[in-house]
Amino acid sequence: MRESAEREKVRFVSGGTECAAWHYPGSNAACVIMAGGFAVTKEPATDRFARRFNDAGFSVLAFDYRRIGESAGQPRQVQPVRDQLADWEAAIGFAATLPEVDPARLAAWGFSAAGGHVFRLAARDQRLAAAIAQTPNADNLAASRNAARYQKPLAMLRFTGQGILDALGGLAGRPPRLVPLMGEPGTVALLTTPDGREGNRALNPGNRYPDWQQAAAARSALRLGFYSPGRAAAKVRCPLLVLVCDQDQTALAEPAVRAARRAPQGTLVRLPGGHYQPFLDGHEQAAEAELSFLRRHLLDRAQAGSPAAAGSPAAAGYAPRRGG
Repeated sequence: MRESAEREKVRFVSGGTECAAWHYPGSNAACVIMAGGFAVTKEPATDRFARRFNDAGFSVLAFDYRRIGESAGQPRQVQPVRDQLADWEAAIGFAATLPEVDPARLAAWGFSAAGGHVFRLAARDQRLAAAIAQTPNADNLAASRNAARYQKPLAMLRFTGQGILDALGGLAGRPPRLVPLMGEPGTVALLTTPDGREGNRALNPGNRYPDWQQAAAARSALRLGFYSPGRAAAKVRCPLLVLVCDQDQTALAEPAVRAARRAPQGTLVRLPGGHYQPFLDGHEQAAEAELSFLRRHLLDRAQAGSPAAAGSPAAAGYAPRRGG
């Protein structure tokens, strides 16, 4: 196994706004583009998996969406789905221009909300040669109904009220009303499920990432509940790995299982545990399954001269820019 290369800060433009990313140069010409769950910045979301992929020779581009983390954009912590999808497309185009990367060997990796985005991206972006959706939110309507079992009615009403007020305030140019990403039942928070409350321990042990603002605009959190990206799975034409955890009470396993089975080239991996198990005791098993998938579809298939590897178009118009 090679030593992991030093990562470097790079920036690319999406929708007229600069997005910040970590670029880990690799040695095998394949690149994994990575982003995190809802309002989770690139370091807590991707560091552990990005290092594993890079140690195995893959280049990695791990980015922050507009308006969070080190990316630019106002108002902060506002996360419309359409903008996140546009940021993904810009990141894929940028990755194709990296000097060590073969643009025919690009894969997308996302977990939770970003895992849900992977279904839509892989269905419509022919630049992707493979995709990984880890504990994805395939059906947020179902997840919201399940989450209601772990929340108190008054807190649910307050959350909805905050979202409506925030949306109206946004129209008037007021600053966002923020809600915490995680909290105890009875508090106004995006996640109050038992495994959802494990998020900080899983992603930010020992407060390793003190700059991560664990909050989102209430309007964005409310709208996320109506998003069901797993419906796009039947249109995914590249190989797709869907990794689910059977006791996931945050994203739910069964909608993701159904999505994996609808995908023409879907591969399903099931692990025991809750939503964040791949960052906890299930990390080794999850990382090995994902590495095996990436090697099979980005390296072995390319070396065999498959049609998917011979002429996937590189995106134009994204000039790499480096710097902090």
